Amino acid sequence: MKLAARIENLQKDYVLSGEVVHALRGVSLDVPEGDYVAIMGPSGSGKSTLLNLLGCLDRPTGGSYWLGDSDVATMDDDQLSEARANHIGFVFQSYNLIPQLTVLENIEVPLHYRGRVSAADRARCRELAVLVGLGDRLLHRPMQLSGGQQQRAAIARSLANDPFFMLADEPTGNLDSVTTTEILSLLERLNDAGKTIIIVTHEDDVSHHAKRIVRLRDGYLQSDELLDDSKRIRVAARALAG
Repeated sequence: MKLAARIENLQKDYVLSGEVVHALRGVSLDVPEGDYVAIMGPSGSGKSTLLNLLGCLDRPTGGSYWLGDSDVATMDDDQLSEARANHIGFVFQSYNLIPQLTVLENIEVPLHYRGRVSAADRARCRELAVLVGLGDRLLHRPMQLSGGQQQRAAIARSLANDPFFMLADEPTGNLDSVTTTEILSLLERLNDAGKTIIIVTHEDDVSHHAKRIVRLRDGYLQSDELLDDSKRIRVAARALAG
């Protein structure tokens, strides 16, 4: 079983107002390739800290985090930036699209960190736009898209570098219920096609679209539950049939 990510006894401390805050207290977790993990927990549970560490936006205080075959704890700032650019696809609640760029140009953004965008790269980005249902919106700018279309563009952008995993932070938080279902259906289809997905959410109904639910509390791993078919919500087959 090949792992997209592995964390062992992961710890993260912060100093606030002269006091040490133990945000993560020895969390261990394996994420195999092709997994779909929902991370949940109340405010202060450590899920945002875990998100930052998984996204190579911060380094752990203790323990280890392996991104593929690379130990993140040993990376310098340049190596962390390279890992973010090449191995992780980010999807945010607020989309974070560049308003001056078209849909196609936004999808291409991660590729620019590697250098010049080739004709093959551009063709792949067009294919990703079609994959997420934006093949007829390539030249539109974000302000010309609905919230759901903007999130689809953000999902396509997150796949441009063929990352080890997609890391989605409350990706349906700004969407209505119908559009939320559409986005969750898209994530499900991507996972069914083999893409590894880690989603951070506070919504139970969103988390039950994943294959696993990891719950944090007070910096500890409270539970790691595999969802069988009786508990997991599946919408992609129904959406495709419609």
